[in-house]
Amino acid sequence: MGLSIAYNLARRGLTDVVVLDRTYLCGGASGRNGGGIRAHWSSESNIRLMQESIRICEEFAREMKINVWFRQGGYLFLTRSEARKKGLEASVALQQRFGLRTELLTPEQARKIVPEIDLDGRTGNAVLAASYNPDDGVVFPWPFVWGYAQGAAKLGVEIMPHTDVVGFDTEPSSSGKARVRIKGVRTSRGLIETRRVVNAAGAWSPEVAKLVGIDLPNQPHRHEICASEPLKPWLKPLIADLDSGLYFSQSMRGEIVGGISNDDVPHGIDQGSSARFLGLYSKALVDVIPRLGHVKVLRQWAGCYDLTPDANPIVGPVDEVEGFENASGFMGHGFMMAPVMGRRLAEWLVDGKSTELLDKWNFRRFAEGKLLSEGMIIG
Repeated sequence: MGLSIAYNLARRGLTDVVVLDRTYLCGGASGRNGGGIRAHWSSESNIRLMQESIRICEEFAREMKINVWFRQGGYLFLTRSEARKKGLEASVALQQRFGLRTELLTPEQARKIVPEIDLDGRTGNAVLAASYNPDDGVVFPWPFVWGYAQGAAKLGVEIMPHTDVVGFDTEPSSSGKARVRIKGVRTSRGLIETRRVVNAAGAWSPEVAKLVGIDLPNQPHRHEICASEPLKPWLKPLIADLDSGLYFSQSMRGEIVGGISNDDVPHGIDQGSSARFLGLYSKALVDVIPRLGHVKVLRQWAGCYDLTPDANPIVGPVDEVEGFENASGFMGHGFMMAPVMGRRLAEWLVDGKSTELLDKWNFRRFAEGKLLSEGMIIG
């Protein structure tokens, strides 16, 4: 997210930009996710923004001169309950209204796309409906991050890995709402004088905000993922089960890469692995594709989702601190939204261009009780 914003700022002529990373590039959620890119959402903002993000991804390799292994095999969503079926029907209707090629499928139609699917389920919980958008896809996360980093650096952006933010220098603000304004950022490598900061630290964003006296409602939550031994290519779409939270796809190297929701995890920064995840994931995976029961798991790892109370991001300024902007709280989809968010936020920061689609993601909505909703969160 931060690299995308920096790259797009530099493209618009603002090259006096510094990106700080606590560890190494790809050390956080950007290097630990499944690489899914989809416009398959249940809210207008997410659909419209992700349409634009997919278009950026389609041109990314050419623009950045780096292969990100982007393949558009689609997303195939499955549902096994009447309530979620109704929600899926409404989501498909909304997506079609904005021009997506999403189709609502019967279970039999879903099996035509992936013949190996067990529609009845080993537990007897049958698939009731499915939806499919062929334009969704998957990228390989690491070169995607490196592409933004190289592109930003070529345009004059300074990237500082292994640098902690330890505080902020502020001064009284002349603004009506703000109590102070940003004057500088104190880091483990010295002071950076600036009047504007974008907090795009993902699950660490609340820690950063506290340094300037802001309490964000985000909470980090560990989400695990694993990869199997490579198989002969056979799976085209990324499959997601809305009832279990399972998702998986096949990489271009042949591995089955996926994860599953695990609510029995305390909030907090934790990137360790657990046996419970592997049990939940393997049972749900075999429930959908029985033939994968004999596949060997090669490795598993974890990253942190950046959860907000209403499953929507926090984007834009904070009224109390002039010059402090947020781009956090993206749940598990900050990676796929980074291309469009970088472009839109750069347009706003440099040109003052309207951000109508983003305005509802303001920080003050939590204090005002104007919470939003999004039902298609997976993993």
